Amino acid sequence: MQGGPELVKFVQAMAREKGLDEEILFDSLEAAMGAAARKRFTEAEELEISVNRSTGAFNGVVDGRPVTSQELESLGRIAAQTFKQVLLQRVREAEQDKIYEEFIEKRGQLVTGSVQRFEGDNIICDLNQTEAILPRHERIRTETYHVGDRIRAVIADVKKVGHRVRIVLSRTHTDLIRRLFELEIPEIADHIIEIKALAREAGFRTKLAVVSYDSKVDCVGACVGIRGSRIRNIIDELNGEKIDIIRWNESPEILIMNALKPAEILSITLDDETGEAIVTVAEDQLSLAIGRRGQNVRLAARLTGWDVNIMGAGGELPESMKRHRNQASEGPLNAQEKQLLESLKTGEGPEPVAVADAAEEEATTDASEGEERDPLLEMARFQAAKDEAGAAGLTHTAHADGDEMPEATASTNSNDEGDEDPLAAAAARMMTEEPAADSQPEEDQSLPGERTEPPAAG
Repeated sequence: MQGGPELVKFVQAMAREKGLDEEILFDSLEAAMGAAARKRFTEAEELEISVNRSTGAFNGVVDGRPVTSQELESLGRIAAQTFKQVLLQRVREAEQDKIYEEFIEKRGQLVTGSVQRFEGDNIICDLNQTEAILPRHERIRTETYHVGDRIRAVIADVKKVGHRVRIVLSRTHTDLIRRLFELEIPEIADHIIEIKALAREAGFRTKLAVVSYDSKVDCVGACVGIRGSRIRNIIDELNGEKIDIIRWNESPEILIMNALKPAEILSITLDDETGEAIVTVAEDQLSLAIGRRGQNVRLAARLTGWDVNIMGAGGELPESMKRHRNQASEGPLNAQEKQLLESLKTGEGPEPVAVADAAEEEATTDASEGEERDPLLEMARFQAAKDEAGAAGLTHTAHADGDEMPEATASTNSNDEGDEDPLAAAAARMMTEEPAADSQPEEDQSLPGERTEPPAAG
């Protein structure tokens, strides 16, 4: 805690080493000396300490009384330890503030470091001035690192955690592709060529659309380089990740067609309201347009901003596009349709209409045709119809227009000419007696004076 010219030299040397401002260090010395003086002047209500920037001498005022430099320099061992701790803490905080201000401006920029150590699934990288962390979710799954390996990544986030600064690196961010292209391709760094859109699945494939503002410069050729020399360096840095470079176009149809290359497109239908793009390709081009596990069409949709749907030349439209077109063709509902729709929603719809007898009979006939028929039952029904017709005194005649007589009538007339079949009569009596016995077994259903006979044997 001794002041003087040696203190000034110490502040200057530390400022050069730490990269800090000398004024920050002098403020830290004053704060440390004030904390140390509190250990001796415990009852003082007012305490001010200052350091002469040129001579390095300490000056103080305690409750309005000046304190000499010699008195401040001889505060004792406990005060000296307090001075050291406070000074180191203030210098450390000043360093962290400087690092935060420096790297917060580099967010999204490319940095190069080396792998220092591993902490669980995270990699701690040395950036010369400070340490940065590369989390597991910000790494490419196919990459492996060892201590001492060089690593190039972008700064994804910078934040303060307590008194320390946490710098998060990323190798999966799309800005990594942009910075690598700016580093390898001078035309992009000079803004002659611009990357308009970019979509990436880290470790597998990247699609980017570029445009040239100079008619003499080919945007795709400049990015690829002579025999692929420029793009090869970027691919090597990404450990073999595939990169597709396409030309940007303001027309969505042309942009989608370029994004789906090398597949050949037959037609493109856009829906501005839903943001869907229906792309028709030949049947043999479906797998090429969709890509492995849908990767090609997924990246094309993210690159263009359209919901791209691929279908073959003989395929159908997606259900969403069908519904939208049907609604557009039907038009708005009228008043009667709206009233019917509201009644259906509230459950107070119109009463169901009874089915006509003819339609009901036809449906019953169609349903019975599919079932297995019983000969005895058919004969019993025929006999019952015959008896009923005879009791009512019906007369069956042919139609005036010469149509054929109904089948039931023809069958009745044919049976009238011959003798009655005993088997059919027995079956008819069984059909009429069994339902009565099943419905009310305890009551006698026969009329007064009528004698019930057992069915005749077959």
